[in-house]
Amino acid sequence: MFSASSYDIVILGLTITSSWGNGHATTYRGLVKELSARGHKVLFLERDMPWYAMHRDLNESSCGRTELYSSMMELKDRFTGVIQSAELVIVGSFVPDGVAVGEWVTHTAHGITAFYDIDTPVTLAKLLRRECDYLTAGLISRYDLYLSFAGGPILKVLEQLYGSPLARPFYCSVDPANYYPEDGGIKYDLGYMGTFSEDRQGPFDELLLKPALKWPEGKFIVAGPKYPDISTWPGNVIHREHVPPSMHREFYCSQRFTLNLTRSDMVQSGFAPSVRLFEAAACGTPIISDYWEGLNEIFTFGEEILIASSQDHILKYLSEISETERNEIAAKARKRVLSAHTAARRALELENYAAEA
Repeated sequence: MFSASSYDIVILGLTITSSWGNGHATTYRGLVKELSARGHKVLFLERDMPWYAMHRDLNESSCGRTELYSSMMELKDRFTGVIQSAELVIVGSFVPDGVAVGEWVTHTAHGITAFYDIDTPVTLAKLLRRECDYLTAGLISRYDLYLSFAGGPILKVLEQLYGSPLARPFYCSVDPANYYPEDGGIKYDLGYMGTFSEDRQGPFDELLLKPALKWPEGKFIVAGPKYPDISTWPGNVIHREHVPPSMHREFYCSQRFTLNLTRSDMVQSGFAPSVRLFEAAACGTPIISDYWEGLNEIFTFGEEILIASSQDHILKYLSEISETERNEIAAKARKRVLSAHTAARRALELENYAAEA
């Protein structure tokens, strides 16, 4: 059994320094903060990529230590000793040269090795298409532990089909110190935060743009980069290309309801809650979401979350739910998240999984 002070943790992740266009950074920040609070010495290694270099927003006072590297050669030259001595080394999904990184880590580390997949359904779909450049089927069996963003049946697939010695659910999380209700005034009836993706475009049109067009008096806001056709949106939909984590709370608290839309691979696998669900709920903003299997294990339908599949559902919620009911839904979802989906809870889960491995 590992004690909180007996081992150091090294995490090689996509990014912790920039939240621009990804959900990895805030997840890693909360986890590193809570691991540090529990007495762990945590080192985060990040490939220095131009996209993230232009948009770094990491608070230097955050716990843990972050180091950038420019190549596999530099990574090996500077950090081989650190990898050898750490008692837990975690490689994250979408890390550049992730296959080479994984091969090196699993050959070099003397402690436990883990793969943290913040994109599990996407990863497995990529593996089936032979398009995954950060993980191979063979590597799955070499990592001692597979930390999966998705739970449910996909865990058995990882163990029984791909040979993972130990696959465990490791959902994203929220830091309650940064996400909480704040009365700054409601400005929008419905909001949505998410980077553009083609597989979400259909639900985005149906559940946000069409309701906005049908209800011109309503006020809507969308935050996220890479949307191609903003000029065609209804005039009552405001777009913000990026909302930094420091302003996430203000963003959610300015909405009567917030919308959650799920990538198609995540819908097909189920049991894959986005970090945005936990952030919005912690801020006390009621969530309207598309449906996927396993969502009812995260939130109770009709009491902690609302489900929509058409513009009519959206407009009904926006027009018929009273302020009292809206606040009750928000309060119940917030209570659920604070009990089960905080970064502190994930830090404890990680310790338990490492002990199990």
